[in-house]
Amino acid sequence: MTDDRRARRNVAVLVAAQAFLGAQMPMIFLVGGLAGQSLATNVCLATLPISMIVLGSMLSATPVSAIMQRFGRRAGFFLGALGGAAGAAVAAYGLYLASFPVFLAGSLLTGVYMSAQGFYRFAAADTASDDFRPKAISYVMAGGLISAVLGPQLATATSESFVVPFLGTYMAVVAVNVIGALLFLFLDIPKPPIPAHDAPKGRSRWELLTTPRIAVAVICAMVSYALMNLVMTSTPLAVVGCGYSQDNAGYVVTGHVLAMFAPSFFTGHLISRFGVERIMGLGIAILAGAGLVALQGVELGNFFVALILLGLGWNFGFIGATTMLAGAHEPHERGRMQGLNDLLVFGGVTVASLASGGLMNCSGGTAQEGWAAVNIAMVPFLVLAGGSLIWLVMRNRRAARLT
Repeated sequence: MTDDRRARRNVAVLVAAQAFLGAQMPMIFLVGGLAGQSLATNVCLATLPISMIVLGSMLSATPVSAIMQRFGRRAGFFLGALGGAAGAAVAAYGLYLASFPVFLAGSLLTGVYMSAQGFYRFAAADTASDDFRPKAISYVMAGGLISAVLGPQLATATSESFVVPFLGTYMAVVAVNVIGALLFLFLDIPKPPIPAHDAPKGRSRWELLTTPRIAVAVICAMVSYALMNLVMTSTPLAVVGCGYSQDNAGYVVTGHVLAMFAPSFFTGHLISRFGVERIMGLGIAILAGAGLVALQGVELGNFFVALILLGLGWNFGFIGATTMLAGAHEPHERGRMQGLNDLLVFGGVTVASLASGGLMNCSGGTAQEGWAAVNIAMVPFLVLAGGSLIWLVMRNRRAARLT
């Protein structure tokens, strides 16, 4: 029987990091669009700060992955916490100056943390056995359950603590990064060995991407994350724009983030029991359900149910895609493939978050019309993800019949 004691210890550290350091993301996503709306001269750019975070994550995904491949996971995670602290400090200074460009620069730096956080799930799999791997990934994602509660509560408690609105929230994010970085001192993941000259080089990036199982995993991860971000980024603007309070928006975001991470306690078990393809397909179907609920009206209950379904669909789709990808490449291909995956995933998320503000604020005369446009925009991407997954399943069945 495989001994997973080291893997379980690393999972415990990564769960704590996901819970505490991860709290900064719901904090920033809750107030970032509202702060941007207060600083931008054009309301269509209200969600640009969120887009800059995702752009920073996209741009830093490959370098952070390369650093982890060369110097180990711990070095990459320390770099992420440094980026989070620096980004929050610069964003706070932008709020103090009432400077939208400086605020955007801080948001871009924050993307370094978001990129590093994305590798927590892969780090959980590094020392895990094949049997424990989907559970390890799932448990680490479950750490977000605590961040789902902690983040919005910290944002609500600190957003008005200074004369300048939201300044206190960004100062709190600095503290979260400084304190949370200490957790990585307890991480025990060996540095990848330096490959010998005659060691296998692995597949090229193009060869990896054209491997059917990898291609579908990347597509489903991109769609799950991008659609979640598209809708979530607009949610505080939509809730407030439809006449509800900022506190109401905070409760909706809390419910959403809880739904993103609470299922992680059993998602890994479901993948082991029913297969990764079925769980990914279920996630895509639930994302479609979220859009349908959102289009039924703008009552507060509609927002709650739609955002809860959005979080649940993201959980099944994204954890499923991560599990599929983790088992589809060799260890010596890890740095290349994982960095490429997150570059593509966060590239899609960047486009989604850029589109979110424009759809919400500039595609109709009212908040209701903008919210409807955001949810209708999900349709073609759901078709893409669902179609690719069905294609992979049918391809595997044909191959099985021929053997």
